[in-house]
This record gives sequence, C-alpha cells and structure tokens, in this order.
Amino acid sequence: MKKFTALFKDSMEELKYVNTVTIMAMFAAISVVLGYFTLVLGDYLKIGFSTIANQFVYYLFGPVVGAAFGGALDILKYIIRPTGAYFPGFTFSAMVGGVLYGCFLYKHPIRFVRVLAAELTVSIICNMLLGTLWLSMLYGKAFMALLPMRAFKNLIMWPVNSMLFYTIGKTLEASGVFRLLRNAGRSKAVL
Repeated sequence: MKKFTALFKDSMEELKYVNTVTIMAMFAAISVVLGYFTLVLGDYLKIGFSTIANQFVYYLFGPVVGAAFGGALDILKYIIRPTGAYFPGFTFSAMVGGVLYGCFLYKHPIRFVRVLAAELTVSIICNMLLGTLWLSMLYGKAFMALLPMRAFKNLIMWPVNSMLFYTIGKTLEASGVFRLLRNAGRSKAVL
C-alpha cells in the first residue's frame, strides 16, 4: 500500500517542475494533431491513435499528472475540434484513463505484458464500460445495444495500440529520449 501511495505522491511532485508542464504541452500538441487522423464510424465508434501521445505523459509523470493531463486535453480537443455535444462523462473517462495508465506505467520499465495489461484495463473500464454508458445516456440508446460493437472494436484495437506504444516506447527509451525528458530542466516552478 505504501508503494501505491508513494506512486501518487511522486506523481504529484512532478507538477512542481517546469519541464513537466512543457513536455505535457508538447505531447498535447502531438495528440491534437494525431486526433485529426481519427476515423469516425458513426455516432458510436471512432478509431484513432492520438492516445499514444497521451500514454507517454502517463508513463513519464504518473497517475496524478495523467488525470490532470487527460481531463485538460479532453476539454482542449473539444474546443479545437468539437464532435457532437460536450459531455463531462468523457472528460471523467479521460481522467480515469490517465490514472490507470499512470498506475501501470509510471516508474516501471516498458514491458510488453505491462503495456498489454494497462491497455486492456483502460479499454474495459474507460472505453467499453464508461464510454458506452456515456453514449447510452447521451443518445438514449440501450447500453447493451451499444456494448457489443464497442467491445469488438476495443478487442481489435487492444493489441494494435499495445504494440504501437511498446514499439515506439522501447525505441525512445533505447535512444535516451525519456531520460533526457525526465531530467532536462528540473527547476521547480515558482507559484
């Protein structure tokens, strides 16, 4: 339990550094650009890869930063490119996803099994359950009518997203980019 509490405390400490905020902004910009390549398949289904940029923030800075980043980025993406009505449930899901990815990935080496577990957990909790609930509430469709289609899409995307994050993450880790991002400019923000 102490390790779990320390994980959140350490992640909270990350917000004191200027480079954390600038790196979050850089990955937010990458995520927004990748979001323009999202394939929208009706009101209930979208396929995109912008979450890969988000996962690097969760990996580098943990669950607390992940929650803040996920929520802020969801609102920012809606402001930049609204698709449908704004619904705070999706912002909540983005925050929960940030916490879950952060818990699995922060301060751990990138291992394929860990990435698969993180991706599956987020797919089930945030995408299949919460996302389907929000769509059901938003469009007045039955939860069970939407779930099979969304579950199928998430089960197909689970290994694809996992392999993409793992491959890119291992490449960046081997090249020293993550070490550089973590250690560059570790000066605390003056608030």
